[in-house]
Amino acid sequence: MLKTSCSSTYDVIIVGARCAGAATAMLLARSGYNVLVLERGKEGTDTLSTLALMRPAVMQLHRWGLLPRVVAGGTPAVAETSFFYPGTSLCVDIGERGGVSTLFAPRRTLLDPIICDGAREAGATVLHETRVLDLLRDGERVVGVRTQDRAGNQRDYRAPLVVGADGRKSMVARLAGAEVLREGAYATGVQYGYFAGLPSRGFEWHFGHDVSGGLIPTNDGLTLAFAACSRERYLRDVAPDTAAGFLTILDEMGDLGERVRNSRAASKLYGAAGFQSTVRKPYGPGWALVGDAGYFRDPITAQGISDALRDAELLARAIARGGAFAEY
Repeated sequence: MLKTSCSSTYDVIIVGARCAGAATAMLLARSGYNVLVLERGKEGTDTLSTLALMRPAVMQLHRWGLLPRVVAGGTPAVAETSFFYPGTSLCVDIGERGGVSTLFAPRRTLLDPIICDGAREAGATVLHETRVLDLLRDGERVVGVRTQDRAGNQRDYRAPLVVGADGRKSMVARLAGAEVLREGAYATGVQYGYFAGLPSRGFEWHFGHDVSGGLIPTNDGLTLAFAACSRERYLRDVAPDTAAGFLTILDEMGDLGERVRNSRAASKLYGAAGFQSTVRKPYGPGWALVGDAGYFRDPITAQGISDALRDAELLARAIARGGAFAEY
């Protein structure tokens, strides 16, 4: 039988418990806020991701005290980044800055739970397998959410601020009526997979004529290899046979295709013909957006996680400065 429970009250409710949402929750909880985090998926599940952390993200994890857990999880340290162009290449040593001297690319099955654990340890309540059905309102102001757990039971939770950290298709953004300020084109199709026995010189970024690809070392001795091309070519040459199309694109960038052929596939290939980049107005009466919910750009940039952690900290700082609830 469906049960509906009366509401519970928090200072902030965050919808989404991946990088952006968990980080926002952790920082707010560390500042003394009573935070509830709601995530529709199971904890530790994978998600489409390029994995690469740029220096600002590594610096944040270091400052937050979470980087040792990333290292303890077996994430390889990346000491150099290499760029390969037709006829030339460039290798850049990462060097020490901001307390870090290497980069990392942890699997999301490791990174997301690490940040969730940090949120819990700070005092936040994190509920997985809990869907948000609707936003609660008092006039035009958002004052909470209506949820449903995996057993089908509904419950209302209330807070002066609801944060949407629920990705590029954000339900919070849609229900709150967040204005779309800019939309980009479906410009790039991307295909990637995980491979064993595929060594790399740290992060490798390869470029050819209207194609790009790369290698990103990650956990369990695996390397993420990706290939990208125009959306039109992806639909014409890659989508009909993803495995063959993937290698064909890689073959246009030096020995990248040969190196992948000489390795062992450790996963299926993932990808899509393109994602629409979106910039939304990230706040309104009683609500705010963080991460991909507010600003999503082409994943080929490999900046998504770094953007998410940056935005989480900016939002948490704005709230902790005081008076933010009145603004939102």
